[in-house]
Amino acid sequence: MGTKLLTIVGIVLLTPMSLLHAQGVASDVDTAAKDTAHGTKTAATKTAEGTSKAAAATAKGTKQAAGKTAEGTKTAAGKTAEGTKAAADKTADTSSAAAKKTGHGIKKGVKGIGHATKKAVGKSDDAEKKSPDEVK
Repeated sequence: MGTKLLTIVGIVLLTPMSLLHAQGVASDVDTAAKDTAHGTKTAATKTAEGTSKAAAATAKGTKQAAGKTAEGTKTAAGKTAEGTKAAADKTADTSSAAAKKTGHGIKKGVKGIGHATKKAVGKSDDAEKKSPDEVK
């Protein structure tokens, strides 16, 4: 009987300890879950902030690139316009010089024809003044 009593006393004393130990484990699990939730929330917040900053930087870079592209296009268009104007001026100068040379050549040719015509007329006048025997 003594052993039975001892067994009962032992069970009565150990049961509350098991319950206390189980409550401690449950508390530890709850704390770990809360810590994990907090860590996840913090990581998600930091990721969102990083994504937002990256998006802002990308937008800024895109805007700068677009501005530089516009400036480059404007510069190229200006240079093209200047080149076209210079080419047009040079073409006009060349055309004008060619026209002057052509006019000079025509004028010279006409003078030459006029001179030859005068000579021919002079010779024909001389031939008329001479007798037909002298013309030969």
